[in-house]
Amino acid sequence: MRSIYILWYRNVLKYLRSKSRVVGSLGMPFFFLAILGTGLNSAVDLPGMQGGYLEFIAPGIVAMSVLFASMFSGTQLVMDKQFGFLKETFVAPVSRFRIMLGQTLGGATIALIQGTLIFILSLLIGVPPPGLVGVLQIFGFMFLIGVAFTALGICFASQMEDTQGFTLIINFVMFPLFFLSGALFPLSQIPDWLNFLVYVDPLTYGVEGIRDGMMGNAQINPWLSLGALGGFTAFILLLGTWLFRRIKL
Repeated sequence: MRSIYILWYRNVLKYLRSKSRVVGSLGMPFFFLAILGTGLNSAVDLPGMQGGYLEFIAPGIVAMSVLFASMFSGTQLVMDKQFGFLKETFVAPVSRFRIMLGQTLGGATIALIQGTLIFILSLLIGVPPPGLVGVLQIFGFMFLIGVAFTALGICFASQMEDTQGFTLIINFVMFPLFFLSGALFPLSQIPDWLNFLVYVDPLTYGVEGIRDGMMGNAQINPWLSLGALGGFTAFILLLGTWLFRRIKL
């Protein structure tokens, strides 16, 4: 357990020491909330949904913040491969599963911190605060999103050798995941031909789980969201462990 903790602590400490990274990570979510959310709040009517557009979009932006931080945490693994840190880690008497788990939990914690900052920001600009049960639900789904997509980022990073290529691939994967998740529009309003893509997108269930916690009104049952996202998380952890063990330096 100590090896997992050390890798977790290393990743979190590097993040907290980089003030520009902390502030910069809030830029795009702030734009969506403060400009898109408030600007369209009185102009967009959401049939069958409680609250205005700002309240509707806030859970999706929280999930977006967690998603982006999670998947880009794989950049650290690519850099560790380039500069030899990963090789030094591999020769230690520690299983690769523990190394992978430490990296994943570190990335998930960073994502959870960023999601928490955006959640607080949403409350400051007018989103009604949820109750205690809702807050616990929000943080539970944020953590699952963080673990799942950090592990997914590690899956890609384990097969790549340079950060530029990793960034291009992650952007190619990440933006469709976000835009198909229902973060910006109600699932009931999507065209039929998009239904399949929306409901196989694991982020959809994370967004709806957070939305249920914040609004008390989601279009997917929260238990179904929990089961779907939890199953995806378990699968990606297993896949990431298998790919991590195949890394050759």
